[in-house]
Amino acid sequence: MRTLLIYPVFPPTFWSYEKSLQLVNRKVLLPPLGLITVAAILPQEWEFKLCDRNIREVTEAEWDWAQLVIFSAMIVQKQDLLEQIAEAKRRGKLVAVGGAYPTSVPLDMQQAGVNFLVLDEGENTLPQFVEALKRGETEGIFRSSEKPDVSLTPIPRYDLLELDAYDSMSIQFSRGCPFQCEFCDIIVLYGRKPRTKAPHQLLKELDYLYELGWRRGVFMVDDNFIGNKRNVKKLLHELKVWQTEHQFPFRFNTEASVDLAQDDELMNLMVECNFDAVFLGIETPDEDSLILTKKYQNVRDPLLETVDKMIRIGLRPMAGFIIGFDGEKKGAATRIIDFVEQGAIPTAMFGMLQALPNTALWERLEKENRLLVNNKQDINQSTLMNFIPTRPIEEIASEYIEAFWELYDEENFLERTYRCFLKLGAPRAKVPFKWPHWIDVRALLIVVWRQGVKRKTRAKFWLYFWNILRYNPSVWEHYLTVCAHNEHFLEYRQVVREEIEKQLEEFLRQKAQLLTQALTI
Repeated sequence: MRTLLIYPVFPPTFWSYEKSLQLVNRKVLLPPLGLITVAAILPQEWEFKLCDRNIREVTEAEWDWAQLVIFSAMIVQKQDLLEQIAEAKRRGKLVAVGGAYPTSVPLDMQQAGVNFLVLDEGENTLPQFVEALKRGETEGIFRSSEKPDVSLTPIPRYDLLELDAYDSMSIQFSRGCPFQCEFCDIIVLYGRKPRTKAPHQLLKELDYLYELGWRRGVFMVDDNFIGNKRNVKKLLHELKVWQTEHQFPFRFNTEASVDLAQDDELMNLMVECNFDAVFLGIETPDEDSLILTKKYQNVRDPLLETVDKMIRIGLRPMAGFIIGFDGEKKGAATRIIDFVEQGAIPTAMFGMLQALPNTALWERLEKENRLLVNNKQDINQSTLMNFIPTRPIEEIASEYIEAFWELYDEENFLERTYRCFLKLGAPRAKVPFKWPHWIDVRALLIVVWRQGVKRKTRAKFWLYFWNILRYNPSVWEHYLTVCAHNEHFLEYRQVVREEIEKQLEEFLRQKAQLLTQALTI
């Protein structure tokens, strides 16, 4: 079976880093791990080609070659997914879809006219799909409520990727999360019992990446890397040996719950394995909102102390924040800004609360008749809320825009990045010296020119850089890399402002129309 795997386009997002990636001549931050895992699960006698549309268009030759077209997507990719499904159907191709978005909203896929919905986790449903094809079937829906044993998942087909286009590689150790956050769809899709791969299994995946010549960052895409701390520690002990034997070819990042800071052994192991950053779902400093949304793990210890402890041990925090919780008091965005500044968190992902399909939040709001079903569904940081909040949406949107603007003001970003790196624990991995690639030198010079000469940050840039070299010299390269990230955020905050203001104007127009209609009845 000649199988074409297509990954739809992401619109500009907080995580797209377009301007930063342009500096190092790369197209995309991360590859489609789901699709290359699908390719590994399907029969290996099949032929595969992969097109990541975030890199390039599908070629005519690829369309002509394909007998079967498979898509995987998240909800933020909705628009391009539907357009590409329509194109595949126009060309008379068999179309199969899977992934988080189709699994959450299968009706959208049926309305788009796909042949096969391969939903839930592919280890269980892809074999059903293959058997249906063998029987000559041309349509079907395949589901499984059982959670597969990921220790049997094969090594993803990294060889299908255009490796040079990516800044980092994706790898997965576990699925699922033990917590019960009301707004999160991870526990809906993957369950609350974290399932992990075996350490030797993950190391084989790293071996494969190493053999393919990969020598840059690796992102552990687990939604909560430390969901099963016992198994993670087993992995890290073996990963430390692997990294040492291979002279630390990879730098790791991941996502974890804030209770990571309660386990010194775990944090130390991560730093010794060359983890240098962790994304934390902090959400809000307002404890009432955290309790309401059932994020109880965030109220056990003071959050600022948690962040500080992680920084000092050597893990740079990236943090997610949300505005728009029920019962939220005015000024929530200002309180988030204050927290980010006090915590010296360089990268703060800021978004308005969205109700994701099938989550506990979605079900509650549906019962309360508060879902805006006709609102945009390609949920993003530039998307207005998709439900009626408990305080005026225009108030929330105004706070959101101004907060995004202030967080990524070039001087504010540079100053808190400096404060973070001044106290950031020194790397412990003994990475051998390598001469930098000319692309990285070029990127460095561009950042120095823009932030150290051209912009109003020039005086602070040189003062801060000198102090990093003087007081914490081992982190200078990491520091400049994070400084470069604001090349993306400076432009993206403008996207956020324009998109939210446009959507808010439309929302208020519709609200006024409804009010007028009500008064004339």
